[in-house]
Amino acid sequence: MLDAAVSLAAGVVLGLSLAAPPGPMNAVIAEESVARGWTSGFAAGLGAMTADAVFLALALVGVVAVVEEYPTLEAGLFAVGGLLMLYYAYGAARDAGSFSEAEAADGRGFRKAFALALANPYQITWWLTAGVGLLDPGRISAFGYSLPANNGALTVAGFFGGILVWITVFPASLRAAGDRVDAFGTTVAYASAAVLALFGLTFLGTAAGL
Repeated sequence: MLDAAVSLAAGVVLGLSLAAPPGPMNAVIAEESVARGWTSGFAAGLGAMTADAVFLALALVGVVAVVEEYPTLEAGLFAVGGLLMLYYAYGAARDAGSFSEAEAADGRGFRKAFALALANPYQITWWLTAGVGLLDPGRISAFGYSLPANNGALTVAGFFGGILVWITVFPASLRAAGDRVDAFGTTVAYASAAVLALFGLTFLGTAAGL
């Protein structure tokens, strides 16, 4: 019973270690949340989580590790990711201030986050490092701590549960703040655009140097 609880908790911590840190995916979730409401922000989070499910499947068959072995492939991935982030940064800045929750159900947030996550080299790097805990749950490390876990199925369930908690709470907190401050949505949209642009330029620079 204790082993099961530890495995589940370890998976939650591992999921939060991927979902919570600031970065391009949270920038997309933030922009969708303040621009089109909680539903769209949550959908964007589901898009990123779906990409993680794809990465898990690819990691299980060894495909993710191949990226590190081929510099040209890695450079191409960084270039595609950088261009996508610059494109979405432009869209976030363009739409700042013209918010409409009526657009929340069109699925744009899900598609945007899913495509961006699949082309996000940092997400693949996570799967090559911390993500190995899902492949070998006996040696999970997150936030600098080693967590014993022996039940792989529960660890995977906890992992996606941790992400689900984050993509539920994060958009809700942004919406709560935005409802109290009229200018908050515009500020978050421009900040999200800046984060995406920064990561986009960084990725393009990395691609050029590989």
